[in-house]
Amino acid sequence: MKTSTTETQSHRDRIDFSEPAPDPWLERFGRHLRQERGLSPRTADGYGRDLGGLERFRRERGLGGWDALDDEHIRAFAAWRHRQGASGRSIQRALSAVRGFYAYLMRERAVRRNPAVGVAAPRSARRLPEVLDADQVAGLLAFTAEEPLSVRDLAILELFYSSGLRLAELVGLDLYELDLREGLVAVTGKGRKRRLVPVGRFAREALDRWLAVRSTLARPEESAIFVGRTGRRLGARAVQLLVARRARQRGLGTGVHPHTLRHSFASHLLESSGDLRAVQELLGHADIGTTQVYTHLDFQHLARVYDQAHPRAKRKGRP
Repeated sequence: MKTSTTETQSHRDRIDFSEPAPDPWLERFGRHLRQERGLSPRTADGYGRDLGGLERFRRERGLGGWDALDDEHIRAFAAWRHRQGASGRSIQRALSAVRGFYAYLMRERAVRRNPAVGVAAPRSARRLPEVLDADQVAGLLAFTAEEPLSVRDLAILELFYSSGLRLAELVGLDLYELDLREGLVAVTGKGRKRRLVPVGRFAREALDRWLAVRSTLARPEESAIFVGRTGRRLGARAVQLLVARRARQRGLGTGVHPHTLRHSFASHLLESSGDLRAVQELLGHADIGTTQVYTHLDFQHLARVYDQAHPRAKRKGRP
């Protein structure tokens, strides 16, 4: 039977094609993350995606308001994410976002308890960061820098490795935050926390050369240390691309990115000094557990040396 256009339109009018209205508590929490806690837009958006999953889970099951969820619901949410193929690390991050959200709701007296406390994600293998050895770093930094952009690139690479900066920290640097005479740079890290980080001799020399030619590119009103061809602050994506390009040119493959230099800085410093607390302070880690991953890298190196060199470490069947 043929359906008339009028009947079809009438049927469409009875169906609600609209998306659910945004949850006001999630919107308020997003503002709290950006304005009160000072998280970057990228980090705050990550919280939003994870909490959006919980919101969808809650709505699909008709669980009521946020005060209606208990720990069994949160465990069911974690299991739901697992069935969707999320890794243990992703589920752990989502549960952390849920705990933070409920802590905020408790502060605002919207709920009485935090149902995510005590709910654990499935364990997953810990990924160790990729690092370059000292010779690879030296090779990466051994290029002729004569043109202003090449001078800039070398200064960026030297500063990454010298001071262990995050990508966002480096692109956010302003001229007044750098003191080459004292060999220090003032860095704004996660949560807008400030720290002073030493700048090594080679990085100071590279930065001094860059600052001498910076005015040939930078606009007069631009305060950023590092600028692009347009004369404005260099963006994070541009820095990622230039690091990858320089690595390919030096024969290091395609897996080198700004965080590789940060990881290399931490691993080499810890291997030489053994001072985990000092490395934690230099990296700006709030939790020393985050820094301890570099001890595993060091142990891996020691294990390889032992296995290759000790007479009783040789396995059967191996000369």
